[in-house]
Amino acid sequence: MNQTVHFAGISGSLRKASYNTALLRTIRDELLPGDTTMELFSLQDIPLYNADFDTPEALNRPVEVQLLRKALEKADGLVIVSPEYNYGIPGLLKNAIDWASRGEDSPLLHKPVAVMGVTPGMWGTVRMQLAFHPIFQYLNMKPVYKPEVLVAQAKTKFDAEGKFKDAAARKLIGQQLQALKELVLQERAGKELSVG
Repeated sequence: MNQTVHFAGISGSLRKASYNTALLRTIRDELLPGDTTMELFSLQDIPLYNADFDTPEALNRPVEVQLLRKALEKADGLVIVSPEYNYGIPGLLKNAIDWASRGEDSPLLHKPVAVMGVTPGMWGTVRMQLAFHPIFQYLNMKPVYKPEVLVAQAKTKFDAEGKFKDAAARKLIGQQLQALKELVLQERAGKELSVG
């Protein structure tokens, strides 16, 4: 069985100095398990969801949405790193999920996924992460529930170059990503068995 795994990484923030995007870059550069790669995908240009441009034939979908769906389709697993807005999922991230979730060809169906977040406050994006559970259930996605990664007091967790430096959290992130990789490999083995 092929052990190489590819993740797609998405940040729920567009802010240039976003803590969540900085953590996503640190994950890509330093914290991935062995034999794992990750491509970051920006939601900067994803338009607001409009069902008039989301036909079953996908001919009307905006180019940016087609690129998002292709990036998710080729990924074995999804890593979401996001802030929490108003006790929930940021609008741009929910909007992207809505675009990617439509149709029987949705690249999110059954996809292994890990969610984490960074916040300047004390709660570590716990409500944002909880808000994802019904979405995962609806799409029959395979979330990593343990360990949880809830990073609070963001201003103290990054160095001057924007690298994430919290040793305890880095360990938890590594464990979560390893669990995501193992989910991917389990899914892959199950598919191989069903084909064989």
